[in-house]
Amino acid sequence: MKTSLLIGVLLMAVVHSIVNIGLSVLAFPVLSTVNGYVARGYLAAGIAATTTAIAGALFVALLAPLGDAFVAGEGGGHFETIALLLERGGFFGYQISMTLWGVGGLILCSALFIGRLVPRALTVWGFVGYIVFVVGTVAEMFGFGIGVMLALPGGLFELSLSFWLIFKGFNLPKTVL
Repeated sequence: MKTSLLIGVLLMAVVHSIVNIGLSVLAFPVLSTVNGYVARGYLAAGIAATTTAIAGALFVALLAPLGDAFVAGEGGGHFETIALLLERGGFFGYQISMTLWGVGGLILCSALFIGRLVPRALTVWGFVGYIVFVVGTVAEMFGFGIGVMLALPGGLFELSLSFWLIFKGFNLPKTVL
């Protein structure tokens, strides 16, 4: 049971990582038409956020072998301290990765706004959503449990942007087409 659970978690992490970094890679050519530095910044933010999320997930995954050692009576009496450190490492890894993803979203919105790649109202909504999102992730790290609630505007922007891109696509300059 535990092995299949760990394999499932590992597979989800791999798929999540490929999709997150893939999104940044796929956006790179379009964002490069606006500004190469912005495109590289968005790619770097996506890679940094995903790498940090993986590190945080590893902390949580280490709880399983720690639990096995505890049940087997191995390793002394520091299990609660180690478990707390692993849990907090996972928590902070996740929150830092989401903060980085929010910063990446702000970079994305700046390219969308400057390049007029989507309607400006949608981009402004994204700016506001990501600012609120970053405030929520930082607040979580300081013990204020408001991150999920403050993720809603940014999440709704991402859904709206997704639908816009599916049905309308980017407003690319004719020279790029």
